[in-house]
Amino acid sequence: MSRITDLQKNLFGGTTSNARQFGMISTLVAIVLLFQIWTDGLTLTSGNLIAVVSQYSYILILAIGMLMVIVAGHIDLSVGSVAAFTGIVVAKTMHEYSLPWPLGILLGLLVGAAIGAWQGFWVAYIGIPAFIVTLAGMLLFRGGNQYIGNADTVPVPEGFRQIGAGFLPEAGPDTGYNNLTLLLGVAACAGVVWREWKARQTRREMNADVAPLWVMGIRLAVMLVVIIFTTLRFAGGRIGTSVPISGIILIVLVLAYSYYTRNTIGGRHIYAVGGNARAAELSGVKLKRVNFFVMMNMSVLAALAGMIFVARSAASGPQDGLSWELDAIAAVFIGGAAVSGGLGTVSGSIVGGLVMALLNNGLQLEGVGSDMVQIIKGLVLLLAVAFDVYNKSQGRFSLLGALTRPFRRDDDPATPKSPPSPSSDADKTKVAG
Repeated sequence: MSRITDLQKNLFGGTTSNARQFGMISTLVAIVLLFQIWTDGLTLTSGNLIAVVSQYSYILILAIGMLMVIVAGHIDLSVGSVAAFTGIVVAKTMHEYSLPWPLGILLGLLVGAAIGAWQGFWVAYIGIPAFIVTLAGMLLFRGGNQYIGNADTVPVPEGFRQIGAGFLPEAGPDTGYNNLTLLLGVAACAGVVWREWKARQTRREMNADVAPLWVMGIRLAVMLVVIIFTTLRFAGGRIGTSVPISGIILIVLVLAYSYYTRNTIGGRHIYAVGGNARAAELSGVKLKRVNFFVMMNMSVLAALAGMIFVARSAASGPQDGLSWELDAIAAVFIGGAAVSGGLGTVSGSIVGGLVMALLNNGLQLEGVGSDMVQIIKGLVLLLAVAFDVYNKSQGRFSLLGALTRPFRRDDDPATPKSPPSPSSDADKTKVAG
């Protein structure tokens, strides 16, 4: 029994990674297996997996930025419009003024930063709620997209299209696989092994509890099998396709933002502000600076996502970015972020985004209409949160309740714990006498 307990407790990384923490991973695996059977094996083919990454990478990029916004206690409804506005500005500039595409990418990031600074100013320094500011931004930049583009599509040059429609190139001897993708997989395996060993050594130096070596071996084996399988799928696609360039961009962003949110002072300040803004400010956190940063960062990532989408579509149009903010928000909440802020992870948001992406992809493979796809996705999001709320109300395990428990205060009005006063004890003694 102790071995089973150790395995459940430590399989995915210690006491905070038991069954309560990888529930979404289980859901993702269940969806993959369901559609793999339902579609007669089409879900896990090389072509389909490559298409999923290529089609939904921009939503996953948005989810990274949206996570930080939600963790800080805000919401951003403008990301789709910001992406569309940036896309049309960059496309127009390259098409009509022959701006080189590398400078076009830089221009797009600067446009996103300017928009983020605009919205961040109203939120952080004027004090208008982000919901209102970004709702105004959604209307403003959607109108800007249609005004600049005259509701027409604007093509983009071939070089620019590579960030959205390009793949890792073929290189080296003919192995039957894309060699650069194989090298990427080898690097990922080495990185996972190094990270596990480093984490184990760090816990030993801190005299913290260390998982049994055999548990670490099983955990590593599971992760390596997943990485190797995924690598072979992406490397074994038809000639000319492999890991999309947009997927490489996504991987870099996931690694960078995971490190930032978990290992830097700035990242921890975002969680502190979302957990209790007043206490964070009293402890020295620059509240306005944090709020300004998360809003500006979101717009920069929205601009990047918009350019990737335009590059993949080969043109910018008036319908770009519609409902992207809803998909990004859904990915973050399905990935385990708390509605009240202060909790959530980059990896969890990516898993939540993959749940929505594979659900959408599987339904499309089965020929389900777009109307039913939207209905099913909405029901999945609603039921995921409703099930958690119901369990909490019944006194059963609640994912959101478990995640928010460490941030509850003893003086929370919902759970008063005031001790009886001495006078009330004396009164009770009189009554008893």
